[in-house]
Amino acid sequence: MSPVPIALTPLSQDARRRRRESTTAWLFISPSVLVILGLSMIPVIWSLLLSFQANDLVTPSRWVGMDNYSALFQDPNFGQAVRNTLIYTVLFVPLSIAFGLALALALNRRVRLVSLYRTLFFVPFVVSATAQGVLFSFMLDPQVGVANSLLHRLGLSPQGFLTDPAQALFVLIAITLWSGSGFCVVVYLAALQDVPQTLLEAARLDGAGRWNLLRHIVFPTVMPVTMFLLVWQTITALQVFDLVYVSTKGGPLGSTTLIVFFIWQQAFRNFTAGYGAAAAYVLAVALLGLGLARRLLARRRSPEGNLR
Repeated sequence: MSPVPIALTPLSQDARRRRRESTTAWLFISPSVLVILGLSMIPVIWSLLLSFQANDLVTPSRWVGMDNYSALFQDPNFGQAVRNTLIYTVLFVPLSIAFGLALALALNRRVRLVSLYRTLFFVPFVVSATAQGVLFSFMLDPQVGVANSLLHRLGLSPQGFLTDPAQALFVLIAITLWSGSGFCVVVYLAALQDVPQTLLEAARLDGAGRWNLLRHIVFPTVMPVTMFLLVWQTITALQVFDLVYVSTKGGPLGSTTLIVFFIWQQAFRNFTAGYGAAAAYVLAVALLGLGLARRLLARRRSPEGNLR
């Protein structure tokens, strides 16, 4: 008895069509996926193995296990870089967010030439850190800089700025506030557009003042954006390198040596690549912990956090 042919149902035909489309899509994107994986995963794995080796990038490496990590936590230069980075982060992050919110509130009004003002505040953010370093190195030069020239005209004593160990780190923070606050301004301006105008109008009718409007309506509305900026600016602060390299080279006396510059210094100036890789992985673990903490905090604050 010959078998009876089974007709394909519309459902099975649709499933086969989706499977063919999925296969075709993967064939098209597979070269890009392989390139991305090759440029990301392979360096990550290679640097992890490198952190357990003594490697000068010239001679054959040798396995040293955890020696790089143990030496790292006993290195006073690494401790100084960590302290400088923490000071930089603790000052830069809240100040940039506060300045960004204040400027966004001031620019979120219908005033003349407001688009020009918004552009002027955002322009420093798109200026490269290298250009910023060159510009401010000339402006803050103790001998020929315009800053000391203005102080002299005001009858004030000249300052060392980037050449003074007591001032250099705080001057770097001021420079990055000039450029980094622009990003916060743009993000907050977008967030302020989502503040319900009906709530603001109702609160004004009930006699709420400006501070009460900010405290009870505006701030809670932009809180998710604030949490995003808190993480973003912290990661940015932990990865500062270009400005330090161009302006101070980590000096004077290591007062501006931040963690990423320390990693570069160990790997490419001192030719201790394994030691630098170990420092890089300490930073990577810190960034990973920061991201996980942000994720856990977001889930805890979410009303549906227990359901996810």
